[in-house]
Amino acid sequence: MPTSTLRSSVPFAERVRDAVERDPARVAMRDDREELTYGQMGEALRRIRGALHWHGVGLGDVIAICGTNSVAYGLVYIAAATAGVVTAPIPQSATDESIIKMAADASAKVLFADAENAARFRRIQGLRIVQLEEIDAWAASAQPRGAVVVDEDHAFNIIYSSGTTGTPKGIVQSHAMRIAHVRLAEACGYDEQSTTLLSTPLYSNTTLVSFLPTIALGGTAIIMSKFSVEGFLQRAQTDRVTHAMLVPVQYQRLMASPRFDDFDLRSFKHKFCTSAPFSADLKRDILNRWPGGLTEYYGMTEGGGLCILFAHEHLDKLHTVGRPAPDNDIRLIDDDGGEVPSTQPGEVVGRSGSLMKGYHNRHDETEAAFWRDGEGRRFMRTGDIGRFDEDGFLILMDRKKDVIISGGFNVYPSDIEEVLLTHPHVREVAVIGAPSAKWGETPVAFVVAEGVSASDVLEFANARLGRSQRVAEVRMIDQLPRSAIGKVLKRTLREACTGTYGW
Repeated sequence: MPTSTLRSSVPFAERVRDAVERDPARVAMRDDREELTYGQMGEALRRIRGALHWHGVGLGDVIAICGTNSVAYGLVYIAAATAGVVTAPIPQSATDESIIKMAADASAKVLFADAENAARFRRIQGLRIVQLEEIDAWAASAQPRGAVVVDEDHAFNIIYSSGTTGTPKGIVQSHAMRIAHVRLAEACGYDEQSTTLLSTPLYSNTTLVSFLPTIALGGTAIIMSKFSVEGFLQRAQTDRVTHAMLVPVQYQRLMASPRFDDFDLRSFKHKFCTSAPFSADLKRDILNRWPGGLTEYYGMTEGGGLCILFAHEHLDKLHTVGRPAPDNDIRLIDDDGGEVPSTQPGEVVGRSGSLMKGYHNRHDETEAAFWRDGEGRRFMRTGDIGRFDEDGFLILMDRKKDVIISGGFNVYPSDIEEVLLTHPHVREVAVIGAPSAKWGETPVAFVVAEGVSASDVLEFANARLGRSQRVAEVRMIDQLPRSAIGKVLKRTLREACTGTYGW
């Protein structure tokens, strides 16, 4: 990890205050409609904190936010954090039923929502709703209020891990955890000269681990309301962007653009990636064509273990997710909870100073999420299967729940996907396990391709796969179902496989 002079454990609110006082004329946040300098942001934060206090929202209380990325969204988030108020960002992409469940589960006292989403919460009795577009007027008459001293163990936010289907789970992250994220960003090159382009939703931890450190360290956050290839490249060039956190599908779309090489991206110092599998070929393409370093983070919103791959420094390790970060203890366990040698496949579990407080209002699920070693120390279970190579770099093999058990053998979908992607006409693929009368489960591949038939792709794959890996069916689709941050929704694909295969 690059060395840097770090201010360890400095509270988030103190970081923000220092940034405001250090350079009040520097642009803090900019979106498609407005921008705020640090001086203007500091005054807006004081007014919003005052309005929260006036409306009875204090230390430890919860607010919710639901809306498209904007300066107003970012202001409310930071104002709450520096007032000791807990923020529950709610995905606007979720169903009405899910967003209502999240707001109720969080026991939010006030909901901040843009005009497009505010009406979706009217059914919640007693919930005060403030439109983000009217935040200035809402806070104008309040007595300005300074930041408060918050204990590191105090909750910073509640990030909901679900919302498209199923019951949402709120991940409670502490101020200590967010301070650790700021320190990590500082070690990886963020500072007061950074200009960060944010193109993923602000309700996502992927975005917050870039946005919050940028503001805490006095940089400039450029906020895109919605990602587009052309829009990202144009903003990166115009604003002389130095840092960006992107998910793999965004990198894939950017690098595939015929206009990518037309843009001047020499201002970039560093790019980051997290949240989904990141292929070695894509990393290599980025390193060859996009100036600046490339770092991959492997971890969970819940915290625990973190691995870091400085791809620009380890060109021979692009198939890995890097080594454990300093002070991170990462181990591998079997299905019975016993430790396995590091070079053998096992579920990845991790422990560090950055760990969630728990799932909100879900004690039993919190306990089930942890594995304890012989000394009783808690490790976060990732649900990923992996192994370490001889140099201590972690190689991910698959999600534990995605592993296909066919005829008693573990079949890893990622191995099959890797073979299918070598077909010259296949652009994307996802493999899931479908019920099989003979084997218990059998692989089925969902493929995005052009100029080739499903039968040709099936024949190509099975000629190159082992007997237990052979694919029962190839289904051609226009695009893979993905979450808002680009994760392939394999559960959606499983729901499409309703029958039982004869082999």
